[in-house]
Amino acid sequence: MLTKEEISQWHLPLEARSRGLVQVFTGDGKGKTTAALGTVIRALGQGQRVYIVFFMKGNYPYGERKILAQLPNVDIASFGSLEFVDPTDVKPEAREQARLALLAAREAVLSGNYDIVVLDEVNVAVAFRLIELGEVVKLIKDRLPNVELILTGRKAAPELIKLADLVTECVKIKHPYDKGIESRRGIEY
Repeated sequence: MLTKEEISQWHLPLEARSRGLVQVFTGDGKGKTTAALGTVIRALGQGQRVYIVFFMKGNYPYGERKILAQLPNVDIASFGSLEFVDPTDVKPEAREQARLALLAAREAVLSGNYDIVVLDEVNVAVAFRLIELGEVVKLIKDRLPNVELILTGRKAAPELIKLADLVTECVKIKHPYDKGIESRRGIEY
């Protein structure tokens, strides 16, 4: 008789059963961080260890951070300021915060302490040239083989999409912002 674990993994090729993959959630629609954090919740429910690096989100009181910080097996690091980053006028402080976020991510993927590492908004950090694409590619290639890596944010670079095992594009069809409805506590943050 098969165990629950054997049943849940029967459809995976042998080499993928303990191998971490690369997931990218991108696009102009809402749901990229939400999808990544849904995966995090699922992993935590299975006793996995998770590290989340928030790029460009500073210490804004996001609801997901509040609840995740209370859960076991999850560590969170947040970088950036509360100010919007203008891609045509990037401040040195924004670049330094992104560099520190990437450094934290690199330490996490090489530490052996985590099953999943999320780089939230890293795609935007690359698109705005806060960090170099090559450094993110190097992080992907250097990570320990069992680490699942999730990258989120609009404007995912083609090179990152090519390296990924799973790519989901969130497409905006309608959004409340278009009607002038601002971010709502508990829904958008």
